[in-house]
Amino acid sequence: MAKKLNTHNPESLEYTNELLKQTILGGIKLEGLDRMRVTLKVELTDSSRPPVRHNLDLYNDNQLEKFIRKIAEKLEIGTSVIAASLSELTEQLEKYRLDEIKRMQNTEEEKKILTQAEKEAAKENLQTENLLEQTATDLQNTGIQGEQENALILYLAMTSRKMRDPLSVICLAKSGVGKSYLMEKVAQCIPSEEAKEHTQFSGNSFYYFKREEIKGTVFLIEDLDGAQEVMFPIRELQTKKRISKTVTIKDKNGQMRTITLVVEGPVSVIGCTTKEKIYEDNANRAILIYLDGSKEQDDRIMTYQKNLRANLIDTHTEKQLQEKLQNMQRVLEPIKVVNPYAPIIDIPK
Repeated sequence: MAKKLNTHNPESLEYTNELLKQTILGGIKLEGLDRMRVTLKVELTDSSRPPVRHNLDLYNDNQLEKFIRKIAEKLEIGTSVIAASLSELTEQLEKYRLDEIKRMQNTEEEKKILTQAEKEAAKENLQTENLLEQTATDLQNTGIQGEQENALILYLAMTSRKMRDPLSVICLAKSGVGKSYLMEKVAQCIPSEEAKEHTQFSGNSFYYFKREEIKGTVFLIEDLDGAQEVMFPIRELQTKKRISKTVTIKDKNGQMRTITLVVEGPVSVIGCTTKEKIYEDNANRAILIYLDGSKEQDDRIMTYQKNLRANLIDTHTEKQLQEKLQNMQRVLEPIKVVNPYAPIIDIPK
């Protein structure tokens, strides 16, 4: 009977046959199908011998051969048995990785299609007199406490995601202040299918989005301090409106070939940090806002949370206002704006 990979814990994948138990410590990366870098722990199934641990690329024949000899020496078993076990493991890992990629693609949020009545209501709301003031009021009534000016700045920056040159914002806060609170609350007022929230991801992962998957979307980064690796592709998407990378992959015939991965921008980026000095060089790419860390703001949030637990908040109305703001955004379309006065505008001396 064919053995199956135990994927119960993605950070510790296990494959066991009659002779060997093989554990992938830390799991495998889904991006980069041209390599299979793993940290592997190999041990005999019925033996007290110490296991062999090693990190290697299972697609690298030289590394694999050395590892097979090492296991054979340490565990005193034949190389052919080890090679067969590693080959079985590699096939299982390939299937697991492709299945995970397909699963993630299938769980992508579908874009909501508005009914005719919803479209008409959204367009009517956009024609409201004093739209900016009404939007600021609606934002406050969705449950946002204080931060009226900053909330409006964030909402407008997120709205700009469809522009040729969208706005980005860096939220600066003192240590101990809930720096992502405001970003998360405002993000609930834009279409969820057009926002990508990440707490941790690698710069390399940006290149594996579909070509136009993130074009015109908002990236929400909870902690910029831990996202230094992604700052380069983010800056490229902001300034050059696209990123590209050349990689080598193995085709269905086992031949290596080179392809270029291209991901189109632009994107709007909203991030939070406590380290002001580090992001001064991004001031020309983003609006810097300072979040309210006062005791009064803490009291406002605490009071709201207590009332929420006591069922004293009209959450139904809050949800309706969030949906109203989302639908207003869904009917927005980018248009070309021509300024006939542009030739006579000069930078102030």
